[in-house]
Amino acid sequence: MEHRNKFINIIFIFCSCFCYTTSVKAFNNRDTTTISTKAQAIAYIEKITVLKPSKHWPNIKPDLFLSNLKSNIYHPLNIYEGSNTNFCGYAALSYLPLNFDPLGFVTFMVELYKNGEASIRKEKFVPSAAIHKVAGTLVFKGVLDIRPADQLWFLCLADHFKGYLNFFNNTFQPGDEDRFWASVNLSKFNRMIQSLYNYKIDAVGADLIRPQIKDLYTYIREKFLLEGTVFLYLDNRYLTKKQHSNFWLTIPTHFITLLDIYKTGDLITIIYWDYGGKTLRQLTPEFLKKITFGILYCTKIG
Repeated sequence: MEHRNKFINIIFIFCSCFCYTTSVKAFNNRDTTTISTKAQAIAYIEKITVLKPSKHWPNIKPDLFLSNLKSNIYHPLNIYEGSNTNFCGYAALSYLPLNFDPLGFVTFMVELYKNGEASIRKEKFVPSAAIHKVAGTLVFKGVLDIRPADQLWFLCLADHFKGYLNFFNNTFQPGDEDRFWASVNLSKFNRMIQSLYNYKIDAVGADLIRPQIKDLYTYIREKFLLEGTVFLYLDNRYLTKKQHSNFWLTIPTHFITLLDIYKTGDLITIIYWDYGGKTLRQLTPEFLKKITFGILYCTKIG
């Protein structure tokens, strides 16, 4: 097993060399993003008093599914990737629809539950049979265990979007929520946002090479003060004790949504959404540079 992990790690490094991006600017087409309000989403979801069991999702209880959706709409910062899963990229992505188009998100989820498939813009989600079977059954993932709508959303995203990390693991097998099958690298994260939502992305960084920016704090701060959303791609193992795949080198493992950044003396204070709640950390400029591999600035088009 140790030799197999080292071999996969070597492939990861090799593939990452071809995914280096620096000052990449990616733009969507000119479609206008449908923007909705929290009040509209609440009005829609509250009209659904009874949700019938879906033949497409045999292991999802409709009452828990509906309760989960309501929680997401009323408290969008409560969505949680689960304990020790590789769903963090999908949870980070969820910040955009839950905060800027909650009605679009909830209508998509209800259609997906009822019909077994649904579309967001030009992306049609047709989950595999394995996803239909496993959604609602994930356990030992903390509060995610009782949030079948979140399980369904994360699993469908991982099933639909693939990247080079899926080279050895392209089809879901039990336990793959913790493995490379569910992983999100920087280019895949960008591609999901561009495909699903009408955003333009200004991204710097790479999967293994840090952004070549001398004053990282000033760069991030300037982006944060603009109108838009800033995501950071970090080596999270230095921020938390969360376990990830066993690598012998410093690599990015986590996406966070930046909520504030400022200096307090010689320290940099960051406040970020880390799926389930807000977190505040104080870092030295050197430490911030050490853990940061990607900075993504997203703005709505139209």
